[in-house]
Amino acid sequence: MSLVGQQAPDFELESTSGKTVTLSDTLSNGPTVIVFFRGYWCSYCQEHLRTFSHLNYDLWRHLNVDILPISSSTVPDLVEMRDRFELTLQLLSDEDLEVTRQYTDTEDNSKHGEIPVPSTVIVDTDGIVRYQQIGDDPADRTSANLVRHILKNDFEHPYPEKYY
Repeated sequence: MSLVGQQAPDFELESTSGKTVTLSDTLSNGPTVIVFFRGYWCSYCQEHLRTFSHLNYDLWRHLNVDILPISSSTVPDLVEMRDRFELTLQLLSDEDLEVTRQYTDTEDNSKHGEIPVPSTVIVDTDGIVRYQQIGDDPADRTSANLVRHILKNDFEHPYPEKYY
């Protein structure tokens, strides 16, 4: 389900800041990185979001990039996660997985039901998907440093396509 080169589906989700966030609004400021993660309970997700949280200010200040982490967790659970791990990101709740299914796959988890497969999508200011990675397992994720490289190098990936 590659969306690269296609128009990114717009969405509207509730965030941990108490506001509704739309993709079209964030794109009016600059490119947007969408990070789909399994849930507040996932240790891989916690660490992955910490790295994006550290990178958040640099990307926003220098490139006007917004980072939108999305999970099927509830807003209260995401607020707890944000506060517990001191994340500087607003986290978005897609409880019914409607947005998630437009961008990536889902998986059945015996404990948490249907959840997003870890994925990263980069959308340019024209709303075109320039990069998409869908994880093969819970630990398979695009590093924050690779995302920074792609954004700072006009969406050029540093590796040949056969490697990602």
